[in-house]
Amino acid sequence: MASMSGHTAIVTGSSQGIGAAIAERLARDGWSVTVNFSGNEDTARALTDKIESYGGRAIAVKADVSDSAAVAHLFEETTQAFGGVDALVNNAGIMKLAPLAQTDDDLFDRHVAINLKGVFNCLREGARQIREGGRIVSFSSSVVGLYQPTYGAYAATKAGVEAMTHILAKELGAKKITVNAIAPGPVATKLFLDDKTDEQIAAVTKMIPLGRLAEPDDIAAAVAMLLGPDSHWITGQIIRANGGVI
Repeated sequence: MASMSGHTAIVTGSSQGIGAAIAERLARDGWSVTVNFSGNEDTARALTDKIESYGGRAIAVKADVSDSAAVAHLFEETTQAFGGVDALVNNAGIMKLAPLAQTDDDLFDRHVAINLKGVFNCLREGARQIREGGRIVSFSSSVVGLYQPTYGAYAATKAGVEAMTHILAKELGAKKITVNAIAPGPVATKLFLDDKTDEQIAAVTKMIPLGRLAEPDDIAAAVAMLLGPDSHWITGQIIRANGGVI
């Protein structure tokens, strides 16, 4: 892939897991990267130190994506550090599972606040500030399609992300900004593995034609592709990077 030197990307929720893999991959491709975190500053600083150790450019910015003022601050800090914003990756999210009948108000409201309102806040700010010819990639999930029990609140927010992706792609077409979403299947991260037995993980793995859980780097590669120059004709799409599970 061509070097993206001189371009800047914000990756939300990128102090660990898939987000950290995306931030590191983009930095290796030449992007200047803003590592966003809401809680663990030490992990975010360690990632920016790692990126800078091999010649990359990165800053860490604290911002709760469910807070629109914090999102505006995230963009401001990025512009001050790097001169502008060329790409946004909406990775921040939570996943807490429960049958609908046992889903309390707090669980539902937190999913909406982070997974849906948080993406909306970032999309709105990105639509205003990303430079012409830029890129936006949000995160849906292949559970939108699998419709598994206990994923009700989570899948509902991700379906909303897909709807906003399709609409914003049409709204930003005149600025040559592409808007897409990645919909991973099961990925070997703390978010997915927590609270699952070995038997449950094995059962999920058997559903995947390619025979394994995804690694964070697999998803980072898909994001890097959508942010690169060869993706200029791909917009308004949901890419199911899931090993063929659906």
